[in-house]
Amino acid sequence: MSDSDLEAPDGASPTEAPAAESRHDEDDRLRPEFVRSVVERVQAGDAEGARLLVEPLHPADIADLLELVDRDDRRSLAAALAGLLDGDVLAEMNDWVRDELLEALEPHQVAEIAGELETDDAVAIIEDMEEEDQRAVLRALDPDDRAAIEEALSHPEDSAGRLMRRDVVAVPEHWTVGQVIDFLRADETLATDFFEIFVVDPAHRPVGTCLLSWVLRTPRQVAVADVMQREQTLIPVDMDQEEVALRFQKYALVSAAVVDHAGRLVGMITVDDVVHIIQEEASEDAFLLSGAGIEGDINEPVRDSYKARVRWLITNLATALVSATIILQFGVAIEQMVALAALGPIVASIGGNAGTQTMAVAVRALALNQLTRSNTWRAIWRELRVALLNGFTIALLLGLGAGLVFGDPQLGSVIAAAVLINIVIAGLSGVAVPIILERLGQDPAVASSVFLTMITDSMGFLIFLGLAVASGLVG
Repeated sequence: MSDSDLEAPDGASPTEAPAAESRHDEDDRLRPEFVRSVVERVQAGDAEGARLLVEPLHPADIADLLELVDRDDRRSLAAALAGLLDGDVLAEMNDWVRDELLEALEPHQVAEIAGELETDDAVAIIEDMEEEDQRAVLRALDPDDRAAIEEALSHPEDSAGRLMRRDVVAVPEHWTVGQVIDFLRADETLATDFFEIFVVDPAHRPVGTCLLSWVLRTPRQVAVADVMQREQTLIPVDMDQEEVALRFQKYALVSAAVVDHAGRLVGMITVDDVVHIIQEEASEDAFLLSGAGIEGDINEPVRDSYKARVRWLITNLATALVSATIILQFGVAIEQMVALAALGPIVASIGGNAGTQTMAVAVRALALNQLTRSNTWRAIWRELRVALLNGFTIALLLGLGAGLVFGDPQLGSVIAAAVLINIVIAGLSGVAVPIILERLGQDPAVASSVFLTMITDSMGFLIFLGLAVASGLVG
């Protein structure tokens, strides 16, 4: 083919030929002026104009658009874009926004959307609905789709059974590569997106896997058993989705077979599903560490956010009273030297920050299964050494600074010692508290920060004021 064959029509250069707009261009369209323009057309009753603006967008960008508009404008915008709100858009949508829009749809409309999706995406839409609405949607589904979704809903929430796709490509190991290719071309009911072909025995148990690239590059007469990879990572149907994500990350998987309790192939999980899991689990841990609840989200109703956060604030208030009680015990000493009141919060604050750093590392290591019973003491010893180095550095700087500012070397020595001890305690607590909670069967991301704050604050004031009295700095 010559270069002239590649020229665009009407003499335009290849780079000037009409083409789908890039994702970067689509992202630019979600600027405030674009969103405002769409909303103004909807408010003016120009639904067709709004659709023309939104139609070129990717489904994920349409989902983002609905999340960006005010809640009061959301339903009217959804009504104007009714023809564009397919399953792909809902699958990409924020959970709170999606639930709000689904409430406005009839069961048969939700069923129609769910029927367009892969089973895992359809389950994600239906599983959070009220039980009565859920039954109504299931009744409106085609029998095959209903059976697949009901089977998925029978598995525990956040398990591989909820996450997996039922449409898999499986072939017997006695087939040749040519038979596999003919099967893929002839069967129009096969899954549209897959990366590998699973090889099964007569009992439908997976015995190997073949990547599509292997099949395409292998002569037709070669037996599947001769080219398949027998070693594969199998996912139990009841495995927690967090553990599924860890396996994909550890073994660099693109897809993996899901098996039931008898070892039979029942579905597959692909890497695009795992990306969502990693994002959800990371967000959940971040929200729990901050006390913002499990599903902290800017689209969450105000009352739900209040309920999720206020209980942790009340807990923090209770732990703060411990520090206040300790300070009251040294009221006479503080009256004699006002500098103690000024410097005490510094000791507590630095200890809290040091502990938070360690806690973040420990919680992440536990979540990624990097911190186990086999290396617990090595992890504690490591964090102790880090705490000692940090403690000596901060103690030296703060001790010299306090001694010079207040003109009292003894005060500098006392606060230096207090900071060193509190940072060491914070470092040990930052790794020990998450480990203890995990051993007790509790989520370390939930309560670690509360206990750590109580320890570093109370110990910071106790050590600093106690050393001040013990050293004779105050009577």
